[in-house]
Amino acid sequence: MEVKQILFEFCPIAPSLPSNPIAKQLSSLKFPPLSSSSSSYPFIQSQNVTVPGGAFHPISIPHNKVRSSYQRNIWCSSSLNSIAEPNEGHEVRSQVTVRRKKLAVFVSGGGSNFRSIHAASKEGSLHGDVVVLVTNKSGCGGAEYARNNGIPVILFPKAKDESDGLSPSDLVDALRRFEVDFVLLAGYLKLIPVELIRAYERSIINIHPSLLPAFGGKGFYGMNVHKAVIASGARFSGATIHFVDEHYDTGRILAQRVVPVLANDTAEELAARVLREEHQLYVEAVEALCEDRVVLRKDGVPLIQNKENPNEFR
Repeated sequence: MEVKQILFEFCPIAPSLPSNPIAKQLSSLKFPPLSSSSSSYPFIQSQNVTVPGGAFHPISIPHNKVRSSYQRNIWCSSSLNSIAEPNEGHEVRSQVTVRRKKLAVFVSGGGSNFRSIHAASKEGSLHGDVVVLVTNKSGCGGAEYARNNGIPVILFPKAKDESDGLSPSDLVDALRRFEVDFVLLAGYLKLIPVELIRAYERSIINIHPSLLPAFGGKGFYGMNVHKAVIASGARFSGATIHFVDEHYDTGRILAQRVVPVLANDTAEELAARVLREEHQLYVEAVEALCEDRVVLRKDGVPLIQNKENPNEFR
């Protein structure tokens, strides 16, 4: 990656400056092979897709007024008219220290994906911390797990039999007080309010137990999804991570993982196979967000940069 491009990504510059592409050469998008659970299907292979490397730019988070600034180990030009080339007396270090991100997780049930993310954070593979849990069911397993691990629990939305639920505007204010960077939906069954989507644009992701856009939308959750997949005769299903917009399951897709649908599968068997992939896929996607490795293609499609080679995407 050229120095100009590094400086463009991490230094504050005037909006009028022309943008620089991340790479001038063609980049290869490498989709990883399936996990071992699908290794018996040799006709499913990894794919290499060549796309214009200059067609990417780093994802921007518009609610940065409520976030702490990045810790930067990089020299930045003070000029607003150009991005200066480093020269004698100016040092550009290759290491950039990114601060740990603050995460809010939304659940409605047992929260197994939430637990996987929390475990990865505690183990150190995930450069972020779950600072608050939001639920519409204060007695659910995910909420109990959060309380047992010292994570504050917020009830949303207000319920008739609950006196301490928050309104949409109160929820946004609460997340800002926690200085939340990203909102992670992990089995949360309520539609996200527009106030939250606008406050955290491109900062809310969801996991869905099918290969969107198939088997998504209102009413497609939990076992309903897996029953519909089996009834359709589909040979493959899987998990999808996508950004959240104002509708059910229609936001841009960030990552997917494929599993086979076996001839005699029950909905429960398919659900268990998909859930195993969900736990790994969600952690990987959140790791990329916390490490600032999510970039947008020119057409708005989000891609994940390879950790070892930033010119490779998946």
